[in-house]
Amino acid sequence: MISIKVLGPGCANCERVELHSIEAVEQLLHKRPDFEVTIEKVKNPAVYSEYGLLATPGLVINEQLVSAGRIPSIAEIVDWIETSV
Repeated sequence: MISIKVLGPGCANCERVELHSIEAVEQLLHKRPDFEVTIEKVKNPAVYSEYGLLATPGLVINEQLVSAGRIPSIAEIVDWIETSV
C-alpha cells in the first residue's frame, strides 16, 4: 500500500499538489493496476512538524517528506512513488 499525504491549509497550491498526485496515481495504475494507494489531505499544522515541513504545500509519500514549499510536476510524483515501492 502506498500512502500519499498532502500537507497544507487547503490553499490553491495545496489543491494543485493534490491534483498532481491524483494524476500521477492514475498514470501508475495504467501500468500497475495492482497498486493500492491512499491520498490524504492533512490540514493540521501540528502534523507538519512531524515531517519537518517548514513551508507548505508539502507532499509525503510512505511517511517520507519528498517536497516542500512548491508544486512538484506529475512526472516527479510518479518517480517518487515508483522509487518508494
